[in-house]
Amino acid sequence: MELKNQVVLVTGGSRGLGSETVKAFAREGAKVVINYFNSEERAQDLQNQIGDHAIALRADIRDENEIQSMFHQAKEHFGKPITTVVNNALVNFRFDPVTKKDASSISWQDFQGQLESAIKGALYTVQAGLPDMKEIGYGRIINIGTNLFQNPVVAYHDYTTSKAALLGFTRNMANELGQYGVTVNMVSGGLLKMTDASAATSAEVFGMIESSTPLRKVTDPAEVADAIVFFASPWARAVTGQNLVVDGGLVMD
Repeated sequence: MELKNQVVLVTGGSRGLGSETVKAFAREGAKVVINYFNSEERAQDLQNQIGDHAIALRADIRDENEIQSMFHQAKEHFGKPITTVVNNALVNFRFDPVTKKDASSISWQDFQGQLESAIKGALYTVQAGLPDMKEIGYGRIINIGTNLFQNPVVAYHDYTTSKAALLGFTRNMANELGQYGVTVNMVSGGLLKMTDASAATSAEVFGMIESSTPLRKVTDPAEVADAIVFFASPWARAVTGQNLVVDGGLVMD
């Protein structure tokens, strides 16, 4: 399906990588659902920038009923169902190497919070979208990972573990859903410059990444967003169960 015929949901779509992903899909002519939880003003501003091809809808990705309602609202608004889901939302996390919890202080609740953000959120969006995807014989699920579970330069225990689990989720769903014309892939950026989540990262850390990356630069959100669009495009129609690392070559898998 061409991008211009798709209805794309971007969870956590009001800021950072989510905002750039919304803009990238809109640039290609897709209709976009901007999901937000707390950032209503940013979501509405982004909707106004894009115009009729966008709608901002509030939903907590950890709440199954709210996700189901969002899918229904989007279908009513655009007159056709969501075809493409980008599971991007990040709940209650900042990349702060100074204040992060170490192995002796991190709790199971910390892990559980990030697992609910990554796995529960992705599960609910897949389940909400699957009936329509099966009916039309088409769907695209793109989960947002991280290069940290391959190269944990900073030990963000809860976040990194949840994203590693999300890769397992991605490949299991790819295996099962391919028969219905649904592909499931992951895009894993490195530390991005600059998002709200990475705002606490020091200049020294950014400099270290820049100097050790083949492209000699820190990846920005718009570059990752273009890779996300690729997985929804016709050019990726035979690709599923894959994890594409977009970090300037810092991690070579």
